[in-house]
Amino acid sequence: MKKKLSILRCSVAAVLSFAVAASSTQSALACSRALYVGPNNQVITTRSNDWLGSQKSNLWIYPRGMKRVGDKAAGAIEWTSKYGSVTVAGWDIATIDAFNEKGLSANGQYLAEADYGKPTANDSRKPLSLTAWVQYAVDNFATVAEAVEDLRKEPFYIIPLELPGGLSGSAHLSISDTTGDSAIFEYVGGKLYIHHGKQYKVMTNSPTFDKQLGLNGYWEEVGGQTFLPGTNRASDRFVRATYYVETVKKPEDDQAALATALSVIRSVSVPLGITTPGQPNVASTQWRTMGMSRSVLK
Repeated sequence: MKKKLSILRCSVAAVLSFAVAASSTQSALACSRALYVGPNNQVITTRSNDWLGSQKSNLWIYPRGMKRVGDKAAGAIEWTSKYGSVTVAGWDIATIDAFNEKGLSANGQYLAEADYGKPTANDSRKPLSLTAWVQYAVDNFATVAEAVEDLRKEPFYIIPLELPGGLSGSAHLSISDTTGDSAIFEYVGGKLYIHHGKQYKVMTNSPTFDKQLGLNGYWEEVGGQTFLPGTNRASDRFVRATYYVETVKKPEDDQAALATALSVIRSVSVPLGITTPGQPNVASTQWRTMGMSRSVLK
């Protein structure tokens, strides 16, 4: 079954579409994000989500002007949403995928190595639940550059959580915008690392992003026409998605572009029923999303 939502005329700067495909009977995809940039200012953010069992995901549409509180902890960060958004929730407790009216896309994905650290005495940062990290991004920012500038100041610290089933909740964040700009945010050893630039088109799971880039560099030397790693491990999916998103023919027609972007994320699929004990990031995919935006600014 496919559900499609369209947001029209939400902004003079972008034309947006957002689609979600979910199934309990067909082959599913692995947890990966790939950013497709085509002719005619086409920017398509594709994402597949996998987990051990259903996340009972629902689609939510939020208007601008909503008052938010980032956590139940005392002194949690508060804000009022500047932009409306279409989101996908996990267990209806966390926003894990979102697209706002300005064309900013945000994707939260599992990262076993994530370590958000502990607040220090007299810490000026405010608490923010991991469940609200993606929502904070799409509520507050229209561009990646704007988000990077603000989040680099660390106005909050992340409070992790225990997910249903007793699994540890730890994640990293990717964002993209109508210009094709991209950024990856990871907390490792309690420190925030930001990878910002249009070259960062793919994010999967473990290992950390810097190590993924190093592994991908090796495979670039081998060459995708010679050999591509084919397992469902996150590092192999990273290599395949990177190769295909750069080498596919990019049509000018929007529908063909969406089909092409979807074919890239399908190339890193994990069929139903395949899981790795203790690794939620290596499991059957629950759903995939595509968000297409186009800047019309000269």
